[in-house]
Amino acid sequence: MNVQKNNNKDKLAFQKLIAAFGVILFIGKLVAWKLTSSDAVFSDAMESIVNVISAFMGLYSLYLAAKPKDEDHPYGHGKVEFVTSGIEGALIAIAGIMIIYEGINSLITGKILQKLDWGIAIIAATAVINYLLGYISIKKGKQENSHVLISSGKHLQSDTITTLGVVISLVVVYFTKIYWLDSVVALFFGFYIIIIGYKIIRKSLSGIMDEQDPDLLNQIIKVLENNRRTEWIDVHNMKIQQFGANLHIDAHITLPWYYSLRDAHNEMEKMIILLAKNTKRSIEFNFHMDDCKPISCPICQIADCPVRERDFVKRVTWTPENVTCVDKHTAEE
Repeated sequence: MNVQKNNNKDKLAFQKLIAAFGVILFIGKLVAWKLTSSDAVFSDAMESIVNVISAFMGLYSLYLAAKPKDEDHPYGHGKVEFVTSGIEGALIAIAGIMIIYEGINSLITGKILQKLDWGIAIIAATAVINYLLGYISIKKGKQENSHVLISSGKHLQSDTITTLGVVISLVVVYFTKIYWLDSVVALFFGFYIIIIGYKIIRKSLSGIMDEQDPDLLNQIIKVLENNRRTEWIDVHNMKIQQFGANLHIDAHITLPWYYSLRDAHNEMEKMIILLAKNTKRSIEFNFHMDDCKPISCPICQIADCPVRERDFVKRVTWTPENVTCVDKHTAEE
């Protein structure tokens, strides 16, 4: 059963906006570099090239993620968001290395800067625009569970931090004429964005490798535990995969063995509808129905069960540990 919440058009439109602004801001930084001859401004402009490339990569990945399933991609194309986010993280780290290189080069060559007032004004304006775009992108990405928008937003905000470092160095140099301070600030922020790039790569790899998301798992199990029906004897062997903004949930649900196929399917659908209503993401469910065994009697809460073989012992609270366990729950837990 597949429950869709389609928001790909909005994500594509916003990513186009990010790409357009990326080109404009890059041109602005090139103008500032030409005016000032600052290596720090040049490194900031070079980082903006990464912004532009990443924005268009994100746009392409969202386009692919929006494509429907086909014979070659039975789970859809959502995984591409993790791949492009990982590449973007790598580009951010490379930009940090470039900034460090330029900063060291500036310390060695000792360039004298010029027209710093114009450079400060232009670079400061790009910092403000970048930060606002990044904030909106992260917020929208969290709302729509888009790793591309989140990583794009973090990239823009990391670029803002670097740009602010450049602005600070330019202001200090403007008043003190101590030109090497420009390079020292650039080195500091170069290391900072390398760390940001690493975190984005780590997040992307966890998605590609289907690493368990503890927060998401806790959220889903909490919904089940707080709304469980007596007919749902247990839920086990649950697995959650993420495909971009979409989820694929596998699980086994134990139901009374004497239920007709129609009754059992109706109970399974009630659980699916419950999860779909309490999750802000498109979900594809693959639930397997298990019949109850005598070992299930001690945890079964059906008071008037006509075929009970053992006395009820206790109610088993569903937790991430036992719901993801392969075997059925028992009273010995």
